[in-house]
Amino acid sequence: MQRRCHHAVVYYQFERLAGHAGLVHGVFTRRGGVSAPPFDTLNVGSTVGDNLAHVRENRARMAAAMSVRDEETRTTWQVHGAEVLVVRAGEAPSWPPPKADGVVTADPGVPLVMRFADCVPLLLYDPVKRAIGLAHAGWRGTLAGAGPATVRAMAEAFGSRPQDIIAGIGPSIGPCCYEVGPEVVDAVQRVFHGAHNLILPSPNGGRPHLDLWAANERALRAAGVHQIEVSEMCTYCLRSEFYSHRREQGKTGRFGALIALQGTGNMG
Repeated sequence: MQRRCHHAVVYYQFERLAGHAGLVHGVFTRRGGVSAPPFDTLNVGSTVGDNLAHVRENRARMAAAMSVRDEETRTTWQVHGAEVLVVRAGEAPSWPPPKADGVVTADPGVPLVMRFADCVPLLLYDPVKRAIGLAHAGWRGTLAGAGPATVRAMAEAFGSRPQDIIAGIGPSIGPCCYEVGPEVVDAVQRVFHGAHNLILPSPNGGRPHLDLWAANERALRAAGVHQIEVSEMCTYCLRSEFYSHRREQGKTGRFGALIALQGTGNMG
């Protein structure tokens, strides 16, 4: 991924997506915001205990880095599942937003946003049908098929072919740090039929580790997506860059991911 900076706001872009005209995207870090510890500083999560005025300012800064307006972004109430929301220009956003872990659109001027702190951001772009998708995949969402469900939603709503879709698997807790218990191991083995190379032995003799990156890549490839870029950036390891729910024992913020099509509306 390519590291970018807009004023003090730091974000990353996928190389496979960065060169496409009319597409903007970013996976944001925790740098460049106004929130105080333990939410320092670019927290965009409004349900973690942070000052809401700070959250609004952080969201505005994130949107400005992509030349969009925060009030025009669309999001979901993330519930660790595989429901996908189709959004279109001209539809008024609801609050609270609908419960879903994927969101898709083919309309310019409708930025898609989600929040993360160890779960996997999945950014999808179909350059043929000019459609985009964004998904949130923790271990539950990964096993439920959040990524493939978002691909199917793009196909059903916009006629996207999976082989045309470019996917980015963003920063999340990596296989180096993601210890899991036997119930997760059993669930992974059921869904992935043996979980070859997904469940890894602990380097220190502790509990086994789960590779969420490989699991989501495998699921996307099974759904017909072959153009995939994996960030391989661990949120647990990269303390100065990202929030990590596990490392900080739940008392932390959320970093944002945003993807949008340029065109009509208030896009730069």
